Amino acid sequence: MCYVKCARYIGYSLVWAAVFCIVANALLYFPNGETKYATEDHLSRFVWYFAGIVGGGLLMLLPAFVFIGMDEEDCCGCCGYENYGKRCSMLSSVLAALIGIVGSAYCVIVASLGLAEGPKCSDAHGVWNYTFASTEGQYLLNSSMWSKCYEPKHIVEWHVTLFSILLAFAAVEFILCLIQVINGMHGGLCGYCCSRQQQYNC
Repeated sequence: MCYVKCARYIGYSLVWAAVFCIVANALLYFPNGETKYATEDHLSRFVWYFAGIVGGGLLMLLPAFVFIGMDEEDCCGCCGYENYGKRCSMLSSVLAALIGIVGSAYCVIVASLGLAEGPKCSDAHGVWNYTFASTEGQYLLNSSMWSKCYEPKHIVEWHVTLFSILLAFAAVEFILCLIQVINGMHGGLCGYCCSRQQQYNC
């Protein structure tokens, strides 16, 4: 497969992953579709780190659009040399991929910490705290503990589901960007053309 086509496929995949991360992070602000928990500061502190909106979302769109736009780059001419347009483009895509790796890694770390600490919720005494913080993530394996959270209703399911989505899609983004680093280095150093005819046309 041509290096540029591979980069474009990665780019389109990153766009969808970024959209899912942004939506998942946004939904974390509205447990049960209500805004009062955000205004009253009753959300997990990791929600406010904007891991899905910034790290796995907006920051991921930069490399995604760079990869997608590579197909429209001029094939000839780069740094004063002919026939190196795509090679320089492939090598520059490595820098964009590194930005994506940083963003996705940030999202993975924050989502993992959010899952390990658990949601901020009200207990039987009406006290708001991190009920599962001392369990070191063991509450994830024991759903019978989730009833300790009285408000918001179903907050544990909401918290675990959305942070898991963030973790999963950020991990996919990390892998895709890592693949593009390898693809970009290989394409930039070894050439981009899919056939000798393309090389002659350049």
